Amino acid sequence: MISSPPNLLRRLLPFLSWFPMTRDSLRADIMAGVTVTLILVPQSMAYAQLAGLPVVYGLYASFLPVIVASLWGSLRQLHTGPTAMLSLMSAAALIPYAAVGSESFIALSIMLALMVGVLRLFLGLLRLGLVVNVLSHPVIIGFTNAAALIIGLSQLNKVINVTMPRSDFFLGDLWVVLQQLGSTHWPTLMLAVTAFGIIFALQKFAPRLPGVLIAILITTVISYAIGFERTTKATIEAIQDQDMRARIVRLAEIGPQIKSNGASVSQLQAELSRLQAQGKTTLFPQLDVKAQIERKQAWGKLLSEEQMTLRMDLSRINLVHEPLPDGKSLYLIAGVSKGGEPLGVGYWRFKKLDEHQVILTGGGEVVGNIPSGLPGMNVPHIDWELVLPLLPAALIMALLGFMEATSISKAITAKTKQRVDTNRELVGQGLANIVGSFFHAFVVSGSFSRSAVAAREGAKTGLFAIVSALGVLLVILFFTKLLYHLPQAVLAVIIMFAVFSLIKVKVLLHTWQVNRMDAVIGLVTFVATLVMAPALANGILVGVGLTVLLYLVRNMRPRAEILGRHPDGALGGIETYGLPPISQDYIVMRFDGSLNFVNVAYFEHVVLEALEHYPDAKALLVIGNGINDIDVSGEDKIRMLAKQLKEVDIDLYFSSLKRQVMSVFEGPELSRSISPDRIFKSKEQALQFLAERYGRAA
Repeated sequence: MISSPPNLLRRLLPFLSWFPMTRDSLRADIMAGVTVTLILVPQSMAYAQLAGLPVVYGLYASFLPVIVASLWGSLRQLHTGPTAMLSLMSAAALIPYAAVGSESFIALSIMLALMVGVLRLFLGLLRLGLVVNVLSHPVIIGFTNAAALIIGLSQLNKVINVTMPRSDFFLGDLWVVLQQLGSTHWPTLMLAVTAFGIIFALQKFAPRLPGVLIAILITTVISYAIGFERTTKATIEAIQDQDMRARIVRLAEIGPQIKSNGASVSQLQAELSRLQAQGKTTLFPQLDVKAQIERKQAWGKLLSEEQMTLRMDLSRINLVHEPLPDGKSLYLIAGVSKGGEPLGVGYWRFKKLDEHQVILTGGGEVVGNIPSGLPGMNVPHIDWELVLPLLPAALIMALLGFMEATSISKAITAKTKQRVDTNRELVGQGLANIVGSFFHAFVVSGSFSRSAVAAREGAKTGLFAIVSALGVLLVILFFTKLLYHLPQAVLAVIIMFAVFSLIKVKVLLHTWQVNRMDAVIGLVTFVATLVMAPALANGILVGVGLTVLLYLVRNMRPRAEILGRHPDGALGGIETYGLPPISQDYIVMRFDGSLNFVNVAYFEHVVLEALEHYPDAKALLVIGNGINDIDVSGEDKIRMLAKQLKEVDIDLYFSSLKRQVMSVFEGPELSRSISPDRIFKSKEQALQFLAERYGRAA
């Protein structure tokens, strides 16, 4: 057994709280770590593709960031690494600034991870973990359901092996995929269905077995055995069909044009940011740059649409057999001559043009070559002109990822009784992203699925996460070649399994039963996220805006009601319970809201309205046990109201005020308008005084 470290070291190095370790805890952590590794490896590769990156970057993000987060985090069973939601949000945030998969796109993905890490670290060090509360429950439910649906459906094209564009309108992209259902590559679909069946069956009947890994092993072996990936080459000169040759050449030209246009947009965005920082003197240059950006973006959209059209035109190329007069055979692939070499009859599609070589594929998509070896340390490239444009997305990702981590933490600690320090968790998550960005990692966060598996397997300390990271290290060093024939469709199925479980329709229905306005906000957030996808951050901003608006509306008109008495003597609202007023000679009112600039006008309104209904009243008592706070606007309004009522011989009284409110009433200004003898500690004292002074109770 290893002895326990001093308390001071535990504060500086929180992972020392894992000690002392026992043989049983070590065994439990190692077994949990191995189990999580079997899930982490395929998930990380799938999520890297979701982020628009090569699969190896998912492995990079599952090594050092996992270790750092476990060492400096708060919850011992929380597993950090790539997650589906943040991967998609990362891709969506960067698409306007770089072509997916390009070197600049990869550099921006790493920079975004650094930004998210700095924001989380900043929030943690300043102990601002409660800021996550701006994301209300209805907003989170609506957003999570929509995001899960978007992420899952974004993988449909890989399941049927057709092309899907990446534009700024996800539903339009999905419609393009649905139009290609007739071009489904059936071997790809069958492998996807096989993987789905294996994972589903093992989760249902043998949940202890690594269903995802078993599905990967089986489908990879099948892919290798049947030659799932089929490619062939032909020279551009061998194409007999002039129209097809022109389309292929044009398609090869569009890629670099889109990349160049995207780089121009990025430069113009940077120039616009610089001009805006200079102020009003550069108004006309700003307008000129904005116009250039709009033209470039419109041109880029046209290029992307043309690229997509050409890809669809070249997605089903029929192999034609044509006999020659000398008895030999000439095989044509829609006009592509292979000099008599048979390739097998069937449908092929254009893949790319590589140095005048037309590359065709007649099979499915596989992961392909994955670089082996550890990622070297490299200082992230910071594009300062894009820091400000990417800041809103980075902030949303920082808060949303942290919300994911705290949600699973609360679910786990309900069973383990462990205390979670949210600010320390922010520090751990921040450091994980910062360190990861120096080693080619994209954004990481706490994972629902892997943390739940760790808790289920009995993990005792964060050592299990380090074991899982070492497992990923072994894969990077020795096993990447074995993953070459892994079908892309299987990775798509893994993503679908991970995210579709997040769709919770019953929670939305329950919200409708509890509070319909909250349910409407959740529904609007859901629809906005779907419509605005892939810019998921915009959907959640709509939900936050509606939440703030509803909060203001509720606080502008808090509950205020004239009181009467029940037969048993208890007080209750005269409108709510149909009670008679306590007296015609004085009014008793309850006000359940803070007196601040938001609602003081409403407070004055309800007081004057009550006096209109009871013109014979000589006094008004405000029972203030629901008043939690009062600001300068509230204090000023009460002084003015007291003066206004005094002019018409109506006395204003208060009772049951809380200490923080009472301190304002005791101030020099307000105490002159509301004397201490008009403030009562309890409503019973106030009611007795009013009954004796102003008349007999009705």
